[in-house]
Amino acid sequence: MGTQPPAARIRAECYRFLQEHVYSQAGIVVEEDKHYLFESRLTPIVRQLGLGSINELCALLAATREPEISRRVAEAMTTNETYFFRDPEQYEAIREVLLPRLREERREARRLRFWSAAASTGQEAYSLAMVLREEGFGDWDVQILATDYSSQVLERARAGSYRQIEVSRGLPAGMLAKYFERSGADWQIDEDLRRMVRFETFDLRESMRVLGLFDLVFCRNVMIYFDAETRNKMLRELRGTLFRGGWLLLGGTEVACGIEAWFRRQMVRGVNVYAAC
Repeated sequence: MGTQPPAARIRAECYRFLQEHVYSQAGIVVEEDKHYLFESRLTPIVRQLGLGSINELCALLAATREPEISRRVAEAMTTNETYFFRDPEQYEAIREVLLPRLREERREARRLRFWSAAASTGQEAYSLAMVLREEGFGDWDVQILATDYSSQVLERARAGSYRQIEVSRGLPAGMLAKYFERSGADWQIDEDLRRMVRFETFDLRESMRVLGLFDLVFCRNVMIYFDAETRNKMLRELRGTLFRGGWLLLGGTEVACGIEAWFRRQMVRGVNVYAAC
């Protein structure tokens, strides 16, 4: 086995092992026809460990259950596609409708709490922070919690450093000039903006009540990776993280079956917004 290249075909029993492992570790359902996904995401780990194939990686995991390798494999299978101001119409709804409502409702406390679930490398949370600064909440007590299963992507998020291709996706030129500075070939986000966001690892299958209460939660393009039972539990838990009347935002084209049991759907500037019942 040691002479096999990392790209060797994954044996059927190893594929099943990886499906079960990723589900048990992260709750992610990997379908039967995703060999290319395992191969593209796990091959770097195979090479780093000096193994000959993904089949050998499975044998190592089965024999040792080494926690660090187990987590690295699970993290590698999480999807971290994100960019600044993704689904821009949602940010417009926040700016034009939701924030004015919050400004009125919270005018005495002047305190706002937001959560970016599955925050990946941080663009979602930082986009919200920029909107809040632009809309004059700089002197409010504002906190944005950003969580992700993957500690690796959160390290990048905390650093607040982005490549040119990353700031070119969705970020308006005016925002780039105002909130970023050149740092070699990369762009470094404004320090005051970074302080608005707290990044923590969190598994969305766990109880969310420990995180506190929020005025608005982003949980976008996440539930599609979980089975129905897990999605239902997540919706119930998400409801418990929101103040009554608080809002949940899903992905622009995302539909969550059973959400009506916990949320009331509203159309705000052509965007689906889910208000906590």
